[in-house]
Amino acid sequence: MNYLFLRYFRIALCIILLTHLTGCWDQIELEDRALILGIGIDEAEPDAAEKEDLSSHHAQETKALDDRMIRVTAQIAVPGRIPLGPGGNDGSSEGKNEPVWVVSVVGHTLHDALSNLQQEIADPRSLIHLRVIVVNEKIARRGLDDLNDYLRRNQEVRRSTWLLVTDNIAADLMNVAPPLERVPTLYLLAMLEKAQGMGKFPKNSLSNFWNSESKMGQNAFLPYVSIRQQDNILIGGLAYFNSSKLVGTTTPFEIGAYMAANGINPGGYSALYNVPGIGFVTIRTTARESNIEVKIQNGRPHATISINVQAELAEKYSPAREMDDQEELDLAEQEFNRVAKSVLSGLIKKTQQGKSDIFGFGEIVRAHQRQFWHEHIHKKSDWENLYSDMTYTIHMNTDIRRVGMKID
Repeated sequence: MNYLFLRYFRIALCIILLTHLTGCWDQIELEDRALILGIGIDEAEPDAAEKEDLSSHHAQETKALDDRMIRVTAQIAVPGRIPLGPGGNDGSSEGKNEPVWVVSVVGHTLHDALSNLQQEIADPRSLIHLRVIVVNEKIARRGLDDLNDYLRRNQEVRRSTWLLVTDNIAADLMNVAPPLERVPTLYLLAMLEKAQGMGKFPKNSLSNFWNSESKMGQNAFLPYVSIRQQDNILIGGLAYFNSSKLVGTTTPFEIGAYMAANGINPGGYSALYNVPGIGFVTIRTTARESNIEVKIQNGRPHATISINVQAELAEKYSPAREMDDQEELDLAEQEFNRVAKSVLSGLIKKTQQGKSDIFGFGEIVRAHQRQFWHEHIHKKSDWENLYSDMTYTIHMNTDIRRVGMKID
């Protein structure tokens, strides 16, 4: 009898304890959260300190930071209005059913600005669905350490979030309304992810940026975007950093050179160039392979970059030549090798001027030249100084496999 009583008592106790594990006691419905999808960060106006809503400090306590205030523009999802698929505007053109609500506040830090934002919205703000952060170029040039510190410490921020740099006002990207997507942030996200899939841009989320920044022998880069024709967004190149500060940007064409040097696939870039005796042709890369070796020559690192590219003939400008002869294809390959080497060499020199090793040559030295590394590199700036004077050799080989419907 006592055994049965103990058995039933234990079962009842387990059932009671299970009710405390459901998590319902502290639940917050999605409709009761202010879900922030995107954030734009710009420099605040000179008189921003006088207009700030003081929600986390006294004015005198932060006077030293008044000249570094930021304006944060947040894109907040409106419950029930985010489209789950393609569809009509549902009257959004009248401004009554917009899927997002754009709110702008100022603050001395990112947390301070978001605290001020909370004072203006009823529901608790949440960053669990934050997908895109756009930073104005002026903010990036003065440094991202303070922004990264907050983002690293906040457990709601996904490491798959994209961090971008723009030469426009970042708040403007929170208001862009392209016809292909009703939600500007989701359009930005889709554009970056599809560019990655098409070989137009390397994978580079927050986690990649932080990993590169934390390495002794490598520097980080971010996508550099611009607004074109009001509602179009252009991936304008790479924004490369030194000590978390923006030091330079590339052109879109140089993105392809960076991806070729690192063997990042698929190949997605095309090159229009003049082949002597043939005329202008366009070659589209389809696949890339690369091998980088760094050896110590005369007490200095020397990099040898070997790149193999598979390509196809996309177009031929001059109708006089058919480009169906192997000798003509060889000429096109040789000229493409020359053009590609010139572009990559220019990119390396540009990053050397900014002391920003986005290629990761320093990590190769650290892995394979341990004695040299321990003798000469004691902090990250030591490698950055060495990188600025590093010599290199580029070997380029191109194989045009397709000239139309025919594959060689």
